[in-house]
Amino acid sequence: MYIPILGALALAGGTVFERFVLKKKKIGIRLYQTACFLAIVLAMLPFIYFFWRVDSGALTLGNILILGLVILLSLIANAFVFYSMKWEKISNLEPARIMEPIFTILLAIIFSYFIAGGLYSRNSHIVIPAFIAAFALIFSHMRKHHVHFNKYFLAAIVGSFFFAAELVVSQLILSNYSPLSFYFIRSASIFLVSLIVFRPNFGALNKKIGLQIFITGAIWVVYRLAVYYGYQHLGIISTTLVILLGPVFIYFFAWKFLKEKLNWKNIVAAIVIVGAVLYGIFG
Repeated sequence: MYIPILGALALAGGTVFERFVLKKKKIGIRLYQTACFLAIVLAMLPFIYFFWRVDSGALTLGNILILGLVILLSLIANAFVFYSMKWEKISNLEPARIMEPIFTILLAIIFSYFIAGGLYSRNSHIVIPAFIAAFALIFSHMRKHHVHFNKYFLAAIVGSFFFAAELVVSQLILSNYSPLSFYFIRSASIFLVSLIVFRPNFGALNKKIGLQIFITGAIWVVYRLAVYYGYQHLGIISTTLVILLGPVFIYFFAWKFLKEKLNWKNIVAAIVIVGAVLYGIFG
């Protein structure tokens, strides 16, 4: 469980860093997406020699098509999330971003019944606290019994759904790769597609911004590797439950570093989430 907890920390740090870079006027969404995935690939390069593994099963036509679907879903998810984060505060988007674990749990349950039951746990000991933690997050962001929608909020919801779909679909082929190999192939593919389609001007990046993007990319590497490791060894729902600690860390980081205010609902939700995670781990 320690590795998914590290992933939750990385999720919080990556989200805050990403917002910090994206809100700069000279950084467009297309440039950021291409540069960020380049940074992710570069951050993994030193470790490829030691952790590369792609089994022969990954080369079957069906699994190659699934990998292509993963890449497509990720491209769509990132486009919507980057758009929302470029123009809206993290605290305002968090109600939409926290839909991702709920979508992930629901899709995993659906897949367990209709596609590949052995890959997706339906253990109520994990599912129930996962839903409790997820709905605690929703409660913490409700204002006057409803959520205020705008186009950035809706974009974040769409991005959350496609990220959840990507993660659940990834489980179908993840056993054919090491976590590093899978994320490297996925990220390198997204970088190449973004480079060809967007043709960004990297001249807009100075050394300081380039370093910030590289740090952000490195943090996302830690997050995704922790998630994939958790999926392989703990299962999707158990890992998602632990990753729900991420928004708790985001509350703290946004308050500490972005000077965004917390309210009592955030604090109550954080307590419920931590309790649900501890129950899922030790209960």
